Amino acid sequence: MPTRGIQAVRGMNDILPDQIDRWEFFEQSVRDWMAAYGYRNIRMPIVEQTDLFVRSIGAVTDIVEKEMYTFVDHLNGESLTLRPEGTASCVRAVLEHNLLYSGPQRLYYSGAMFRHERPQKGRYRQFHQVGAEALGYGGPDIDAELIIMGADLWKRLGVSGVRLEIGTLGSAESRSVHRTRLIDYLQRHLCKLDEDASRRLHSNPLRILDSKNAGMREIIEGAPRLLDDLDEDSLIHFERLQQILREQGVDFEINPRLVRGLDYYNRTVFEWVTDKLGAQGTVCAGGRYDGLVEQVGGKATPACGFALGVERVLALVMDSIIPQAPPDVYVVHKGDAAAGFAWKTARHLRDRGFQAILHCGEGSFKAQMRKADASGARFAIIIGDDEAQAGEISIKPLREAAEQVRVGLAEAADLLKRA
Repeated sequence: MPTRGIQAVRGMNDILPDQIDRWEFFEQSVRDWMAAYGYRNIRMPIVEQTDLFVRSIGAVTDIVEKEMYTFVDHLNGESLTLRPEGTASCVRAVLEHNLLYSGPQRLYYSGAMFRHERPQKGRYRQFHQVGAEALGYGGPDIDAELIIMGADLWKRLGVSGVRLEIGTLGSAESRSVHRTRLIDYLQRHLCKLDEDASRRLHSNPLRILDSKNAGMREIIEGAPRLLDDLDEDSLIHFERLQQILREQGVDFEINPRLVRGLDYYNRTVFEWVTDKLGAQGTVCAGGRYDGLVEQVGGKATPACGFALGVERVLALVMDSIIPQAPPDVYVVHKGDAAAGFAWKTARHLRDRGFQAILHCGEGSFKAQMRKADASGARFAIIIGDDEAQAGEISIKPLREAAEQVRVGLAEAADLLKRA
């Protein structure tokens, strides 16, 4: 019986060479974009202690209850988790290495995250995020900066059809007042709540407002609005944020039901959403999390950030990515002396900034020329034993009607640059 082939884990995808151009384009765009705003790169481990996410994200959330990849390290009995998001890891790293000692920090990270969800377009079990975190800044200006950064990125990438929704969760005190009103309202409609909403009624009632169950829509639309329970400071913060966005020409909609899926948010929350990706319409989301640093073990520190889904953004920009340029030359060779000189030629051209593919393996000149043409290279460098003994190469244009020329290796780079 033949051995069964091993495939990738469901929902965890390979990124193939034909797809990598847009990934590399995006990654370079992100580096330039973050540098323009003064955000510095930080890289955290993929695996963290489980308690970090339970404490920060919230025990009664879909992520912690259903989606985390958690396991026990059999060497020491620790409960470990593949990171489902980056903010908690970033805060942990900032505290562990005392980065706030030198003042507020603008940081960004990128990499793989893991959630055990039903795979579908735009939602995978291993997915990639870029996140930005601004720690130590308390005013609405940093909230506005992070939102404006999103508007800037869409412009840099040529993305259209993305709109901004903003909201506010107020302070812990305002949420406590609202929580009481919300529970009272939902209890009056108990018979209409689905199983998930009934379970969360007393543990996390705000998350009920984020339900995707169409049968709950009428109840949700009639629920008390958190905006109506805001304390004065939260209201001033939110109004100032709106003022900055208007002054900077950033269009937005206020979504009073925007609650986000993690417990650590307070005050400003926002999402960049699109109708081009079906059900997975959120491409970037974030907000303020002033209590998280203290929850993870540090001193009370204001903070704000966002994360964007790389796969979702790439789905919006795939047609605007310029493919990577093909190699400049493909070196074909035949004969014992030619082989050694072909190695020298390829190295010589690479040292002078050319992309050069050296043919490896057997093959006639005719077969090698077919591979040279298929590579997309502009030129074939042809080396036989005669050329090798004379220290020369033949340069044949592959993409234009021009004569093949034979020159010394020392002249080749200058001739190719002029071509």
